[in-house]
Amino acid sequence: MQYQVLLYYKYVTIDDPESFKEEHLAYCKGLGLKGRILVAREGINGTVSGTIEQTKKYMEDMKNDPRFADTVFKIESLESHAFKKMKVRVRPELVHLSLEDDVNPNETTGKHLSPKEWLAAMEQEDVVILDARNTYEYDLGHFKNAIRPDVETFRELPQWVRENFSQFKDKKVLTYCTGGIRCEKFSGFLLKEGFKDVSQLEGGIISYGYDQEAKGKHWDGKCYVFDERISVPINRSGEETVVGKCYHCGNPEERYVKCGNPECNAHLIMCEDCEKEHKRSCSKECLEHPWNRYIKEQETESSPN
Repeated sequence: MQYQVLLYYKYVTIDDPESFKEEHLAYCKGLGLKGRILVAREGINGTVSGTIEQTKKYMEDMKNDPRFADTVFKIESLESHAFKKMKVRVRPELVHLSLEDDVNPNETTGKHLSPKEWLAAMEQEDVVILDARNTYEYDLGHFKNAIRPDVETFRELPQWVRENFSQFKDKKVLTYCTGGIRCEKFSGFLLKEGFKDVSQLEGGIISYGYDQEAKGKHWDGKCYVFDERISVPINRSGEETVVGKCYHCGNPEERYVKCGNPECNAHLIMCEDCEKEHKRSCSKECLEHPWNRYIKEQETESSPN
């Protein structure tokens, strides 16, 4: 059976997010979908997986709602579900930049560049490419020459920009993220901060990777995604390289794990040998933590039934 995963977002007013959440969760479960959807007064952001028939029906029903009629769905083929459960959560914001004066992307946002336009822009000399994701996402894969903000969460990005990026206000800035939703707000923030020329990759990295003309060119490594797959390939031009490095030994690696200590949960690129040696941990403290998941898993596997 063939499956698909849909990635989408839409900034549009949802008057009663709580009621919408309950209704939409019941609808998705009834349809047989699995995934994660965030709902806020400012809109919706979702990633769901299901059979081709289920996902097709979902897109049709969403587009029949005037609020979501022009929603763009990014579609990827799968052999199984990308999630274990179906969750719909209400949030104050779809993405949180921790600003006193929030950005409304429907009023202020950077220029949208198609994958073809983005490729051409990257190849210009006088441009600055800024990754709008977190460090653990960047470390697995990124565009060539992209600047890596030293941030662990999206809300840290504005302060990082003010402290480390202000010298580029007169440059042409290209910014990107996984599916595009973060850059809708972030590019608007840059404009409000006085950056003169700000563009964003329309549809994000995922759309760029599937574009028949761009073919993921100038992307190194893989793209971190927030589902059971963990990462997906982007560069289909034949120039793909591995940029990830094992947290412990430093060898080239693209395998992501979460630290075995459930109270840490750090995202770590780690080879299988080091996972075994260090018990999937980022430190001695995490290795020796009484709840270390890796140790618990090994004990369960070795115990007689």
